[in-house]
Amino acid sequence: MEAYKLLSFDKITSTQDYAHDLIAKGSAKNKMVITALTQTAGRGKYRRTWVSRRGNLYASFILKSPERDPRLAYAIGVAVSETLISFGLEPQIKWPNDVLIDGKKISGTLIEYADNFVIVGIGININSCPNIKEYQTTKMNKYAKVEVKDVLNVLMKKIDKWHNADFVIVRDRWMILSSALNKIIKYHGKPAEIIGLNEDGGLVLRDGEKYILTYGDEISI
Repeated sequence: MEAYKLLSFDKITSTQDYAHDLIAKGSAKNKMVITALTQTAGRGKYRRTWVSRRGNLYASFILKSPERDPRLAYAIGVAVSETLISFGLEPQIKWPNDVLIDGKKISGTLIEYADNFVIVGIGININSCPNIKEYQTTKMNKYAKVEVKDVLNVLMKKIDKWHNADFVIVRDRWMILSSALNKIIKYHGKPAEIIGLNEDGGLVLRDGEKYILTYGDEISI
């Protein structure tokens, strides 16, 4: 299997933005990984600030992707979860791919497409966790003594495995790890039950006797 090319920085504005710059310049290649000890302008979904203190994992994976694939989010959620499991943690996935420990967020993923690539930005709290008003957070070293480099090494292997796995296998594992399966959420402001995933990566909801299929961010958990 093709090896990763690792680009490591002490400090950078954003690993995700650096990956975008590489693609724009025509310098990007499949399986490049940009990491940084700290980020001065780290970001998550909807350009929310991602607090990036030294001692945690901040990495952006550049992967070949000629078209968008909603199934990728689930493969990445499973890959991150399986990484934590290898260090003795017991994670759950909040739809679609935030990872929780004891109900507290420990990892987030940002997936963005550019040209023929997808950039998968992953942050994992290892030695510290930020204070967030909207939700609770936690860190790996509360549960197991680990090093950032060891977590990255395992994560690269897990992404290889789950990114290339048949989606039926990914879907089954995601549903086992899901924190919201069979729970009531809000869909367009109305309650609905999460039933599972279909073969294309769509989220299947149930509203009474009616089933709903969604691919977007219209739900709130």
